[in-house]
Amino acid sequence: MKQDTMARADASSSAGHVSRAEPLDMKPAPSEGPVVLGLVNANLGFGERTLWHDLTLDVHAGEFLAVLGPNGSGKTSLLKTILGQQQLDSGSISFDGHPVRRGDRRIGYIPQQRIIPQGTPMRARDMIALGVNGHRWGLPVTRREDRRQVDELIDAVGARRYATVPVGNLSGGEQQRLRVGQALAGDPRLLLCDEPLLSLDLQHQRGVSELIDRRRREHDSAVIFVTHDVNPVLGMVDRVLYLAGGQFREGTPDDVLRSDVLTDLYGTPVDVIRSGGRIVVVGIPDSETHQHHDEGHRPAAETALHSEPVA
Repeated sequence: MKQDTMARADASSSAGHVSRAEPLDMKPAPSEGPVVLGLVNANLGFGERTLWHDLTLDVHAGEFLAVLGPNGSGKTSLLKTILGQQQLDSGSISFDGHPVRRGDRRIGYIPQQRIIPQGTPMRARDMIALGVNGHRWGLPVTRREDRRQVDELIDAVGARRYATVPVGNLSGGEQQRLRVGQALAGDPRLLLCDEPLLSLDLQHQRGVSELIDRRRREHDSAVIFVTHDVNPVLGMVDRVLYLAGGQFREGTPDDVLRSDVLTDLYGTPVDVIRSGGRIVVVGIPDSETHQHHDEGHRPAAETALHSEPVA
């Protein structure tokens, strides 16, 4: 797997930048675009436990990479490393050809959905405005250019109807659209998504994932999408990075989400079942549970990648 990744990196080094005015169907495949993020022989652990070892990976402009794996496998730690909030134990990581640094606004971040309580004294447009000017020092001063950008972001995420409504009165899906707007404020080359569909109903899952995918296609942004359930975005994914037990597998969904690959990764028989446009993984060890919030105590083996069919 690693050799394939490095081969793609060599091929991409001679590729030029793709014009955003170029028709979408004329753009090269993501693996042929410029490298946005690169990890070389990256190692990260937590205490005495290895999260991932010898990870070499290139993420290209316009690429949608889904990061899967059980709790504690290092998915969120990977995002923190990219954001410059956590240091590798060894190896290197670069963004746009330079070492990653904290606070780079060319990297957008969409967190997990958490309900904002009613009574919060902030309108929807104020929440998006934090992504525009919240990084500046001193008292917040809204300039004409800021207001124009906020209006553009409101329209981009489809929030015009409730732009002046207090955020505490909005649904979880509407609040998550505002977080997407915040993440897009810096015109990011790389968009990091940390379980952005958690606790959303199917309609809002589809809406939020389509917003992210549209940004990728129209602006050639790379997307790294951490999720416990790949089904809502399966049709958008170019590659999968699967982390488990200190190891990883990387490739297309058809390459990675297979019984033999996951059996080898987990060291125990695992079945991958495809049915009705969705993927279900059966047989993951009890100690390797996947994160799931709204599915009660259903066995982890049945909830790992299970969702409704992709529309």
